[in-house]
Amino acid sequence: MDLQLKGKHAFVSGSTAGIGYAIAHALANEGANVIINGRTQEAVDKAALKIQQETNQTVQGFAGDLSQAPIAEALFKAYPNIEILINNLGIFEPKAFEDTPDEDWMRLFDVNVLSGVRLSRLYLPAMKLANRGRIIFISSESGVQIPSEMIHYGVTKTAQIALARGLAEAVAGTGITVNSVLLGPTSSRGVGDFVEAMAKAEGKTLDVFEKEFFEKVRPTSLIQRFATPEEVATLVTYLASPLASATTGAAMRVDGGVIKSAF
Repeated sequence: MDLQLKGKHAFVSGSTAGIGYAIAHALANEGANVIINGRTQEAVDKAALKIQQETNQTVQGFAGDLSQAPIAEALFKAYPNIEILINNLGIFEPKAFEDTPDEDWMRLFDVNVLSGVRLSRLYLPAMKLANRGRIIFISSESGVQIPSEMIHYGVTKTAQIALARGLAEAVAGTGITVNSVLLGPTSSRGVGDFVEAMAKAEGKTLDVFEKEFFEKVRPTSLIQRFATPEEVATLVTYLASPLASATTGAAMRVDGGVIKSAF
């Protein structure tokens, strides 16, 4: 199927590894002009070169911490013509609620929510003028079923879902769509490092730890395994396509069936 993405200008925040990298790779593979992002120039250059070699598409990069407003402004000045904005940048940390200070709440909110707020605010006017565009927030099932082990993370993911819906309402009747994508447990770089560390600490193999994780921590998962970044990227790439023009204001799931509600 031709997703009609050839020549479209797409930006993926936090895309030098894991889920963001898989999304950038999938978009480039469909012919989009992709700009990737990471905190360091070295990581950006390395990821861009790899995607370029594997897809035969020119890939550009922007190094900088997009949780900071001046960096977002610098991105906009460097690349003002983004048609597809993927707000993927995000961090998580398991931490007891009573041990989570204001500073941690604000740090996760700046990275997970405000980075997407700022980028959407910067790029939306041009999308409105062109009467076309895609804005996608990479959220989580944790935004619906708040995890007790990291409440502050879950709250930021709920905020992303609400933000996407509100923006979709604000551009109703235009050629712009805004959606959120609710991930389940996925083998991203951060999750992989966390799982490996936890398995090692408990003296278990990764296979045993994964089995017990889905038995005890995410028992509602229907696939009973970690999804791959590529499985997430498939849905995101479709939503970025002109073919998804009737899908907007939605919280689309690639959660492995973790959320029990049918709606």
